Amino acid sequence: MSNETRTRSRAVSCFVLKPDADEMKVLIMKRIGNPLDGEWFQVAGRLEDGETAWAAALRELDEETSLTPQRFYAAEVCEQFYSHEADAIMLMPVFVAYVDRTAQVVLNEEHSEFKWMSLKEAKAALPFPGQRRVLEQVWEDFVENEPTELLRIPLPE
Repeated sequence: MSNETRTRSRAVSCFVLKPDADEMKVLIMKRIGNPLDGEWFQVAGRLEDGETAWAAALRELDEETSLTPQRFYAAEVCEQFYSHEADAIMLMPVFVAYVDRTAQVVLNEEHSEFKWMSLKEAKAALPFPGQRRVLEQVWEDFVENEPTELLRIPLPE
């Protein structure tokens, strides 16, 4: 038996930003299915075999919302939490996708509804403190400030 806690990274998280009138909004979706039924979340999902984290984020964005980003970035932050089932610290690389103000969300079967929210609304809706902290960092780095091009990930053709 090991005397240390493992660290695992097998999922990704993506915050979607859209300009709305004079302010930016973030996409938050209500989950369907246990154990997260009825909770609000950003785009997130597991990596598939052989998949890079950034490719998984783009795939999950497409699968969950049918959105195509105009610009896509590594957020240079990870969502982290302890999973008692896995007895491991889980790390999820975070990505940021900017979409056009006319972008239309088409939800998949994992979600029952979506809302474009202000930072304050999203922080009130997200269930976990770690999510809220990551969103605050994303907001500071990608809404209140122009992100550095060094974090930009070229979109596949």
